[in-house]
This record gives sequence, structure tokens and C-alpha cells, in this order.
Amino acid sequence: MQFKLLILSICTFLFSQGMFAQYSFEGYVDETLKDGEIFLSLVEDYRKLSGVYNEQILIKTKADTTGYFSFTGNNLPADNRMYRIHVDTCPDDAPNTSHVMGHCKNSKEIIFIANNTSTIQLPTSFADEVFCKVVSEDKRAEAFLKIDSLRNDMHYAFNSYRSEANRKVNTEKWFTIFQQYGEQLQEPLAELYIYSFLSDRSSLLHTYYLEDLKNNNYYQDLLVRLQQKYPETGYTQQYEAELKADQYLINSIAEKAQIPWWLYLIGIVSILSIAGNFYFFGKWRKAKEPKITDENLSNQEKKVLDLILENKTNKEIATLLFVSVSTVKTHINNVYRKLNVSSRDEVKTLFSK
Repeated sequence: MQFKLLILSICTFLFSQGMFAQYSFEGYVDETLKDGEIFLSLVEDYRKLSGVYNEQILIKTKADTTGYFSFTGNNLPADNRMYRIHVDTCPDDAPNTSHVMGHCKNSKEIIFIANNTSTIQLPTSFADEVFCKVVSEDKRAEAFLKIDSLRNDMHYAFNSYRSEANRKVNTEKWFTIFQQYGEQLQEPLAELYIYSFLSDRSSLLHTYYLEDLKNNNYYQDLLVRLQQKYPETGYTQQYEAELKADQYLINSIAEKAQIPWWLYLIGIVSILSIAGNFYFFGKWRKAKEPKITDENLSNQEKKVLDLILENKTNKEIATLLFVSVSTVKTHINNVYRKLNVSSRDEVKTLFSK
């Protein structure tokens, strides 16, 4: 009798586990998607959040005539994971890239957080929009939708005025908004979703992300949170590897930016050489310039020169010096020769310097 009661207890326990330890993801698609296939995927690579990848697919189904579909079972991980439900109208013989690249007509998808006990409902909106609302007792299930809403606000802010100043201000602002919002959700997977597009190498935000990574402890703190909550998952391992790679990239750029000592030495020698060339060239120019001294101009020639600089004519100079005009011309020719000039204008120009 006791043995039968034991067997009955075990069966009851197993039955209860089968009843309660299971997930349920259900929802509706609109009229245009009723004939499409609906995929449930477990996303373990947060760089592959959009599209359909064969290695991620858990199960696929089709909606009934009302557009209703459901996924139920008890084969999911007990801890939270990222899941995606995707529906499109690709034919069966379409290449897998059509799903991944979004080439299929009427393609729709939604990403959410769930586990083996989650109940998720995906109703259509008042305008028959698909996958724009998540109903669940666990508010973290709809975190991705709220983050997507913030992303739309960010895109609007960036596109409101396209200038370098606007981009720089908004980049810093939205990095802070997303990081603080992610921490408030108390779900590292939601923070990974944020990190996936803030650090995207193809995004304009990537340059700022690398700068932010230099001094912001947020990224290391996120790694600690992932290690505590999801220690053996691919999420944590992938994030840790990417973080190390980006930190290595930053250090490599910094090392390249550092100028070797010998370049400093070459620069100093070059500057001294240029300065020396200017100095000696100046001395050479000065040496080439005519010097007005008693050795190269006579007293009478100096008087003639002074009167030339006073704009006196030959006749006026002759009158002032009590000599003939012919003698004045002789003195002027001597002045020209000794000063290496050929006209009064050149004489004036020379002495105006």
C-alpha cells in the first residue's frame, strides 16, 4: 500500500511539473501573414538578433484561419534567454538568406526575454499591427520593445538637424540615457540588447563607444552582472571576448598615437637646422647689402646721396654744392656703381628699407 502511494506521489509530482513547468508563447498575425510560417528561435548570439538563422530555430508553425498561433512546451532553459518570433511569407524553396536579409514580403518579428515558465501573449494592436505589444506578468519580457521605442526617439533626435555639433551632443546624451535605463531594468540581457547597437562596428556610434570605453566603468560593471547572473552562457563569454578585443583595439590605437623619442629628436634637429639656415641666410643677405661708409663713398658722394634722398634735381644739387651739373652727374654715377643700383628710385628703395 505504501509502495502504491509512493508511486502515486511520484506520478503526481511529475504530472504537476509537466503542467506548470512549461512555457506558452501565443499571439495573432494579421490577414497578410496568415499563410506565412512562424518561427520560434533561441537567440544565443546577440549580434544575430534580426532575421532567421537555421541554427537558432527551435520550432515553426502556422497560424489558423483567425490568425492565432502558439508555441508551448517545457524544453527551454530555466533561466532567462533572448527569444525571437519571426513570421514571413517566403516560399518553402526560398534560400535561407531571404529570411536573414529580410527580403521576404510582409516580414515581421519580435524579440523578447523569457524562460521555460514564461507566458507571453502577443496581441495585435488597434490598427492590426503585429508584434508591437507584449503581455506578460514579467515586465522584463517587454524590455526590448521599450528599448526600441527609445531608439526611435534617438533617431528622431539625430535627424532633427544633421550637423557635427548635433551628432556629438546627442551621441553623449543617448549613451547615458540607454546605459542608465538598462541598469534600471535589472536585467543584463536587456543591457546586452542595448550594447549590441551602441557598439555596432557599422554604426556611426562606434567611434564614440570606443572613446566611452576608455573611461566609463559601465562596461566592466555589466560584465560583472552577466557573470553573476549568467555565468556559463554564451552571452557572457561573447561579451567578455568582445570587450577584451575592443580594449585591445583602444590600446593599440593609443600606442600608435604615441610619438617615438627618436621622432622628437629628428624634429628638434630639423627645427634647429631650419633656424640655423635662416640665421646664416640673413647674415649672408646682410653681408651682400651695400654698406654706406667712408670706404665706399666719398664725402662729396655722401652729400650727393643725401640730396638725392631729399628729391633734389641735378640742377638743385649743383647749385647747393657749388659745382657744375656735369660734376653732379659724375658723382651720381659713382654712387650708383658703389651701391649697385641704376636709378634714383632704386636708391630710395634701398634706403627706405
